Amino acid sequence: MLERFARRSRANRHLAFRARILLRSAAGVSNSAIARELRCAGATVGKWRKRFIEFRLDGLHDEPRPGVERTITDDQVENVVVRTLETKPKGGTHWSTRAMAKQVGLSHSSIGRIWRTFGLQPHRTKTFRLSEDPLSLAKTRSRDWTRSWPGAMLAQCPSLALYWALCAP
Repeated sequence: MLERFARRSRANRHLAFRARILLRSAAGVSNSAIARELRCAGATVGKWRKRFIEFRLDGLHDEPRPGVERTITDDQVENVVVRTLETKPKGGTHWSTRAMAKQVGLSHSSIGRIWRTFGLQPHRTKTFRLSEDPLSLAKTRSRDWTRSWPGAMLAQCPSLALYWALCAP
C-alpha cells in the first residue's frame, strides 16, 4: 500500500512524500539520512514515523484543520441551485445574488460562492430568448426591416428568417 501511495506524486504529493519517508525507514535508513535524501527536516521524518506507528495508514492523512465549521448545509445549497435553475423572481427575468439571498435567508456573498462553485450564471442565456412583452410581435412587425441592420440579418440567419416567416401576417 505504501508503494502505491509513493507513486501518487501528482494526485496527492503530500501523501506520496510521507509514504516515501516510511518506505525508507522500513529499509533501515536513519532519520537524518532520510531527511537529507528527501530534503526535509529530521523532525518531519520523526513526526510521520511516529504517526504511522500510532495510527498506521490513517496517520498519513492530514488532521482536520482549525477553523469554523460549515454553517450552510447541503440542503440549503441544493435549495439555492434548484431555485436558480427552475424559478424566476417576481417581476424579473433572472435571479440576482441579493434577490436570491433575501428569498432563501443567506448572505449575497454566500449565494455568489454557491453559483461560482456550480458554474451558474443566471444573468447569461445560452439560447435565443423571445420577449415576454405582449406587444413585442406588433412592435417587431411595424419596423421597416429593409432599412435597418436586422433586415440584413434575416438573409444571413435562417432560423431568424424562419421565425419571421412563421409569425409574419
